[in-house]
Amino acid sequence: MMQRFVSLVALLALIVGLVVLTAPQREAAAPPASGAPLHAPGYSALQARLVQTGADGRPLYTLDAASIQQQPDSGIIDLQQVQLGFHDTSGDKWTARAVHGTVAQDSRVVQLDGNVRVAGVLPGSGETAQIDTQHLSFDTNAQIVTTQDPVTILMSGRQLQSQGLVASLKERHVQLESAVHGSFVP
Repeated sequence: MMQRFVSLVALLALIVGLVVLTAPQREAAAPPASGAPLHAPGYSALQARLVQTGADGRPLYTLDAASIQQQPDSGIIDLQQVQLGFHDTSGDKWTARAVHGTVAQDSRVVQLDGNVRVAGVLPGSGETAQIDTQHLSFDTNAQIVTTQDPVTILMSGRQLQSQGLVASLKERHVQLESAVHGSFVP
């Protein structure tokens, strides 16, 4: 009787062993069929605020956006519903708003697109100024605002229109490029 029991257990072990050995092997997840390497998806954020500080630890500018999406393959960061806040050399606050923006990684230039409006207080006068255009570049390091698009400037209730603009906030200098319409009489 014992011999039958041992034979039955041995036969059962042989069957289990055969099933295990002949079963198809599980494979690790295969890489994409295209053979392309996998890339990190990048980061994204909603209602984000980025603050760039200077050597003294004080904010140089702030960038608020409804959404931020990094595109790691291109090195571009997309921004939606953007507001950029900064101070000129007099300490007066300026803001730039746009529907869309982009900034390249490791770049200090923010590209703003769509209903761009820059507004702030003119140094020494206390008067507000407003610049409206569709596309604008802001070099946050040099504090230079540029565009080649049509621009409308509103100051002291007066309006100037131009094709293109270069404004240096550090030097308090604005240069209208061409096709200037309007005048300011002192």
